[in-house]
Amino acid sequence: MKGTYCLIISMKKSDKIKIGNLYPEAYKFKKGYYVYIGSAMNSLISRLNRHLSDDKKMHWHIDYLLTSEYSEIREILFTDSEKRIECDLANEIAEDGLEIEGFGCSDCNCNSHLIFFNRKRDALRRVKDAYESLGIEYYDLKYFRTIDNKKD
Repeated sequence: MKGTYCLIISMKKSDKIKIGNLYPEAYKFKKGYYVYIGSAMNSLISRLNRHLSDDKKMHWHIDYLLTSEYSEIREILFTDSEKRIECDLANEIAEDGLEIEGFGCSDCNCNSHLIFFNRKRDALRRVKDAYESLGIEYYDLKYFRTIDNKKD
């Protein structure tokens, strides 16, 4: 399965986190909700399981954020598609949020693939609106858990 995904991440408290070479001096992530937009054109299920796991090497910017004791993935919305739409989604979602400059977009020309929102409902609504605006069907974390159990 291939696709694009949005992680809805809760930061229960503000935290200063070093993000590899992007923010080696530590960036202060505010309490609130972050939407991370990514794609997996080889194995979407494996990628999402990796994000949900606590046991991983630091590779992508998002890995550093997810190691914070205050961060937690609260929802995942994703597509089952070979079409890359992560930049389109990021640009749509950013219209109503605050972009974290340079995060997750070292391989494209976007400003950011991590967008901050004060409230979960605003983050979730913006992601759903972005998928709908692009005319793309999406699935959620509950559905992911059903297909993940079937992959074996």
